[in-house]
Amino acid sequence: MSRKVVVLPDAESLARSTASRLLLALIDAQSQHAPVHIVLTGGGAGTATLAAAALDPLAELVDFSAVHLWWGDERFLPDGDPERNETGARAALIDPLGARLPATNVHPVPGPGADVPDVEASARAYRDELAGWAAPGAALPRFDVLMLGVGPDAHVASLFPGLPGPVTDDALVVAVHGSPKPPPLRVSFTFPAIRSAEQVWLVAAGAEKAQAVAAALRDGADPARVPAAGATGRSSTVWLLDTAAAARAATED
Repeated sequence: MSRKVVVLPDAESLARSTASRLLLALIDAQSQHAPVHIVLTGGGAGTATLAAAALDPLAELVDFSAVHLWWGDERFLPDGDPERNETGARAALIDPLGARLPATNVHPVPGPGADVPDVEASARAYRDELAGWAAPGAALPRFDVLMLGVGPDAHVASLFPGLPGPVTDDALVVAVHGSPKPPPLRVSFTFPAIRSAEQVWLVAAGAEKAQAVAAALRDGADPARVPAAGATGRSSTVWLLDTAAAARAATED
């Protein structure tokens, strides 16, 4: 498994470059198999990347009718809530694609409702949805690319330092209680689910991410304390950073 660090001048360049990289990855994957499954992330850098992808000419070369979208984590909030990762993704990419991306190819984490009374029910439903699109005998689809943001505390998805359940649980998708970043209830992939992806991309912009990035890239970092260090892909792990997020890593490596 290889690890690569790519540094762009600023957050805007990072979003455009990551968008083009994602679209090229989709084009390459579609030349080999179908359908293609990717996992999206929210946050500023993640949503900016999706918005840039919608405007990138390379998007015209992607057959989105054979692309499935998933999320590595979600806030347990009602559908349409502006704080949901899905809501940002819809405005940035899904809605602009329109009929090119069938609604059945979009797999959001269920929000609260009559059939989903609590966050545990949401996690179970998402596990079932994932299994329904997996190959026989598998629990997850084959993810060609899994994107993650990185928090200032080095959290990825909703795997937070000092919150052991999502880090140590053998389940692929778990309910998260007591998230230190509001809201407290979330649904998240665990490390086994993240590490099942062929490529894992960690996207971070801004000086407030610099310490977390440096800690995660340091040899021997403990994923229980620095969750981003535990996010690795089967074939490759790519860190996509702007200069501000990469600043401390450049001096400490």
